[in-house]
Amino acid sequence: MYFTSEDMTIYYEKYGNHKRNIIILPGWGETRTTFSYMISFLQNYFTVYIVDYPGFGNSPFPAHDLTIYDYTRLIYDWIQKMEINHPIFIGHSFGGRIITVLLGYYHYSFSDIILIDSAGIKPKKTLWSFCKTLTYKFFKKIVSVFPKKYRKQCQDYLFSKFASSDYQNLNSCMRKTFQNIVQEDLKPYLKHIQARTLLIWGDHDVDTPICDAYIMKKYIPKSELIVLEGFTHFSYLENPNLINQIIYEQLKDEISF
Repeated sequence: MYFTSEDMTIYYEKYGNHKRNIIILPGWGETRTTFSYMISFLQNYFTVYIVDYPGFGNSPFPAHDLTIYDYTRLIYDWIQKMEINHPIFIGHSFGGRIITVLLGYYHYSFSDIILIDSAGIKPKKTLWSFCKTLTYKFFKKIVSVFPKKYRKQCQDYLFSKFASSDYQNLNSCMRKTFQNIVQEDLKPYLKHIQARTLLIWGDHDVDTPICDAYIMKKYIPKSELIVLEGFTHFSYLENPNLINQIIYEQLKDEISF
């Protein structure tokens, strides 16, 4: 099923038919299929909704770049139009960014949220990253004066060596959007989140490191943190049974048969 707001469209699916609603917001580049195991479990107790963001899965990307606020407004418009009342949110990585903006910036009121290895804390510039950026800019300037027949090949080589894998995997129209998103620091919004919040984090996460979890735990007023030893950024895939059980224990009081 599709929903369109202005020039943005998302594809979404609905599972189960219960009183309480859950919305799963995937990470960047993930789709509804990534969460099939979680959905199959939760639909026994909740009505579950999940979306493909613009540019991923079945959702087309618009003819302009987006910000985290564009994604958030689109999700909120969809919730309002679909009349999804008092949803519980589960967000992984980028999905956590949207939830943070929904509750911390727009001050929308929801009861429970679960953030799994959430993004949103802008990393501090390290000496290594600073030097890497300067090196790339330096070589990029040199390549710009190469003869045209060699320039494109050299630019592509530099790009492959210096750009992150996430960035390289995007088409050109989405790269500006990716930059917009990762450059936005959502830390100031955390203190405004009033929902009961469960943070689930792998202590071996290198994409959103465990230090981010402790920052969120400090600033979100009603938050608890579960650290999973030996897990990475994709804990919900590494041991789906465990994650499902944690979610169930957190939300079991919301279940009505």
